Amino acid sequence: MPSFDQVVLAGIATILPPIEVTSAELEDRLSPVYQRLKLPPGRLQLMSGIEARRLWNPGTRPSGPSIQAITGLLDRVDLDPKRVGCLVHGSVCRDFLEPATASKVHHGAGLPSDCWVYDVSNACLGILNGMIQVASAIQCGLIEAGVVVGTENSRPLMEQTIMSLNEDHTLTRQSIKPAFASLTIGSGCAAMLLARRDRFPTATRFNQVVAHANTEFHDLCVSDEDAGASMSPLMETDSEELMKRGIETGVAAFQKLNLTQEDEFDVTVCHQVGVRHRAAMLEAMELPLKRDYVAYDRLGNTGSAALPTALTLAAAEGFVQPQQRVGLLGIGSGINSVMVDLNWGETAAGVIAMPAS
Repeated sequence: MPSFDQVVLAGIATILPPIEVTSAELEDRLSPVYQRLKLPPGRLQLMSGIEARRLWNPGTRPSGPSIQAITGLLDRVDLDPKRVGCLVHGSVCRDFLEPATASKVHHGAGLPSDCWVYDVSNACLGILNGMIQVASAIQCGLIEAGVVVGTENSRPLMEQTIMSLNEDHTLTRQSIKPAFASLTIGSGCAAMLLARRDRFPTATRFNQVVAHANTEFHDLCVSDEDAGASMSPLMETDSEELMKRGIETGVAAFQKLNLTQEDEFDVTVCHQVGVRHRAAMLEAMELPLKRDYVAYDRLGNTGSAALPTALTLAAAEGFVQPQQRVGLLGIGSGINSVMVDLNWGETAAGVIAMPAS
């Protein structure tokens, strides 16, 4: 098991998009297809447990919130941007295909020229993957601090899905199912600051990190071709099979942590998909629901930003406390799982307000 004994999670932050869209509002916009198929209103929230999700203002690109999250987080922990040796932009969404969105974020955040700058894209695990990469760079002495950030923008997917469903008169109650997951997606932004332990000696420490790949099932959640920032994607998801195989993958990763009754988690934060996924996954891992933090009910599934956003809110609201053992249970389509075992410390955590436009 790799050691990260020289690394801490010094700060985490999230930016919540300004526009709230309820599941009831989405169903109102889908009234043509609901009426054709005689679907009962309230179905979306009942099946997902998602009451609302948030959207960025039209025209928002991922780099904007990402820059604000980094600058706000560095101010909060009082770290000079010149000390940041690596920037990873880890969301699915990006400003353009080339160059890396991280390049624009690096410039906007005023980070130094000797900083490593790149994107990592891995469905809902991009920010967690970037977290482990930055931790590795700190542990081996390459850098003293690094930032991982990502901003997901669900507006194009939501708009395209609504238009496509309303216009498709061949849909049946069965054939509409692969589009359901697209209606649970929300927008969000999250950032993490990792640093050498001697710089933030009382911050959150790493115990274990593990990964498990189950890529035989890479085709269970697939979006269409990437066309850059202006893309209007559609996504097809076999939700039932994805949940089954995702939990199977998560359990395999969880078993690699080799936890005993003496060192079990005090608190867990799992990937924020929906009510059925959460209940089934925690049951399979024999983890109590009451110790797991929930954010999907009001934010939806915000992709790579979902788990770090939930962790930020859990810490800011006091659900996570210093001296607790915290498990981050990440699962992403592909199918891959990343899990992180933390000893929570004095880590700065909070919501950063976007400046008025």
